Amino acid sequence: MSTTVLIVEDDEATRARLAAAVSAEPELQVVGDAEDLREGKRLLSREVPDVLLVDLGLPDGSGLELIRDAGSISPRIQSMVITVLGDEESVLGAIEGGARGYLLKDTPPLEIGKAVLQLVAGGSPISPSIARHLLRRFHAPMAASNQPAPRLTEREQEVLNLVVKGFSYPEIARLLGIAVSTVTTHVRRTYRKLEVRSRGEAVYEALAQGLIQVAE
Repeated sequence: MSTTVLIVEDDEATRARLAAAVSAEPELQVVGDAEDLREGKRLLSREVPDVLLVDLGLPDGSGLELIRDAGSISPRIQSMVITVLGDEESVLGAIEGGARGYLLKDTPPLEIGKAVLQLVAGGSPISPSIARHLLRRFHAPMAASNQPAPRLTEREQEVLNLVVKGFSYPEIARLLGIAVSTVTTHVRRTYRKLEVRSRGEAVYEALAQGLIQVAE
C-alpha cells in the first residue's frame, strides 16, 4: 500500500515541484494539494493522509495551525515542514507544534521524496543548517538533571552525534559502514531511551544530559 501525502504550498510552481519530487518515489502517492490554509483544512477534513508536507508561510495564516489540526485529527499523520523560514522562532515553533521533520526549500528534489520515506520509517529528516541552528540554540549551559543520563551503546552514541549534526540516514550509513535499516534501528532505540520523538527534541535532550558536545 502506498504512503499518502498531502501538500500545502501557496506557490504553484513550487507545489508542482514538490508533487513531482514525492511522486518520483514509487512508495509515495500525492492524494491532494492546497494553496492556502483554508483549502488545506478542507482537504484534511476529507482525507487523512499519512504525511502532511506543509509550508509555514501561507497567504491566509500559518502552516503551523494545520500541523496542529493534523495532530488532533489523527496521531498517524506525520507532519513535515518545507519552507524558506529558518529562523529560531519558526523552527522551534514547528517542532513544538508537532512537526517531525523540517526541510528548507533549497533541498534538492531527489532528497525530498527520500526525506518523506525517512519520516514514515521513524526518522526525523531535517536540513543540516537547521540542525546546526538547533545546536547553537541549545549550546548554552543547562542545569544538570537529577535523573541519570540514559545509557547508550557506543554505536548509538556515534549515530546520535551524526544525527544531531544533520547528517541523513544514508550519509550516516556510509560514514559508519552499516545499512540504512541499521541506522534507523539505532535511532529508534536512542529516541526511546531519550524519551523523544523528533530530531529537535533529541538535540535538546542530548545536550541537556551531556551526551554530546559542541565544538567551540
